[in-house]
Amino acid sequence: MNRAVRSSILAGAVVAVLGVSSVAVAGGRPDLVLRDLGAGKAHRAGELIVKFRDGVDADQRGAVRGGLRAQQARTVHRGRNGGDVELMRLPAGMALGVAIKALQNDPAVEYAEPNWTYQHFATSNDTYYTNGSLWGMYGNTTSPSNAYGSQAAEAWAAGHTDCSNVYVGVIDEGIYYNHEDLAANVWTNPYDPVDGIDNDGNGYVDDVHGWDFEGGGNDVNSGGSNDDHGTHVSGTIAGVGGNGKGVAGVCWSGVKLISGRFLGRRGGSTADAIEAVDYMTDLKVRHNMNIVATNNSWGGGGFSQALQDAIGRAGDADILFIAAAGNDAYDNDARASYPSNYSNANIIAVASITSSGALSSFSQWGATTVDLGAPGSAIYSTVPVRSKGNVVSGYASYSGTSMATPHVTGAAALYASSHPTATAAQIKAAILNATVATPSLQGKVLTGGRLDASGF
Repeated sequence: MNRAVRSSILAGAVVAVLGVSSVAVAGGRPDLVLRDLGAGKAHRAGELIVKFRDGVDADQRGAVRGGLRAQQARTVHRGRNGGDVELMRLPAGMALGVAIKALQNDPAVEYAEPNWTYQHFATSNDTYYTNGSLWGMYGNTTSPSNAYGSQAAEAWAAGHTDCSNVYVGVIDEGIYYNHEDLAANVWTNPYDPVDGIDNDGNGYVDDVHGWDFEGGGNDVNSGGSNDDHGTHVSGTIAGVGGNGKGVAGVCWSGVKLISGRFLGRRGGSTADAIEAVDYMTDLKVRHNMNIVATNNSWGGGGFSQALQDAIGRAGDADILFIAAAGNDAYDNDARASYPSNYSNANIIAVASITSSGALSSFSQWGATTVDLGAPGSAIYSTVPVRSKGNVVSGYASYSGTSMATPHVTGAAALYASSHPTATAAQIKAAILNATVATPSLQGKVLTGGRLDASGF
């Protein structure tokens, strides 16, 4: 029996078992999901994310699984009154598109979508970039100077180097938390000491520096020297300044980085990304931590209502979601790039510029969907490297909208530290209103300009 025939039979079985004689209005955006699936957007084979409607009980959820002959992998987000988001594994031979269409009219299901996969938006050039050219931090009047830098050094010159009581989530690969230029600025969880017990009841045992959602454990550097991307963006946000070593991040000191590791050797999945976003939101709500923003230097896959909802929950908690525009040099207004293209008000989408102020050759853009540009070409920052069998501190130059994004995240933290009552909306407005008009960005990004943190 060929796959198409078998899928058709299974779809009929789904409808018969679920008894979808009463039609419910589907939620989410099945049109976008099926479009992106048809376009071949990367996803985890045989995995389906299902959002149940509020009021659906365990028996009804079991009936949906039974109709698909699917197995529950895990609950990705526990909703109110039964409206959970669940990851399922489909039986061999059932096409995702068939399953999604079969569930569109089921009264127990709000929406169903693939478990998309994501990759970071960075490319490596010189592995060890040793000339000390940290141009992304420079300002017009600093020494050295570069008008197209983030102007963070102008803020430092005015005495603003301390971002105390500000937390930032790094949703990415892991962080090499023992790095000589990062260790002082990595969060250590005071609510859950390492004792094998989930002391704060958030479902994560001994989440000392955050959580590894890809690996399912508390070691946020489980990738060792492969966690270079997450460590690199961390250094741009919070490399320790004034210590005579390596680099300085936009926030020299005080700021604390929380790792939400969800990118691994195979990239990352929607389900893991949702859990990472929700983890940061829960920390803020549960402990009243001043988590200002998450840095999201990754993308790929297709439209996900489940991920957009998680970003919305972060927005409800007053957390900015700062996202890379993408590295495939196309117009995001014409072709959506997720997650930066979601319409949530708490998103800031970032393009990349070079040290001469040009739009980086790889950078995506969008006059209405990308907000501003920031330094992203040949950016020098922290990485883990392997030496004599050990992981040790290193530095490297990478390029990408991945590198532009943490300049903006660092700026958000810098602004929040000097404006402690500012809301997420006010921080976003301050960043966008302070941009400097830049010819290469005119008609390419919403503000027509580049990041300027000099007054933060």
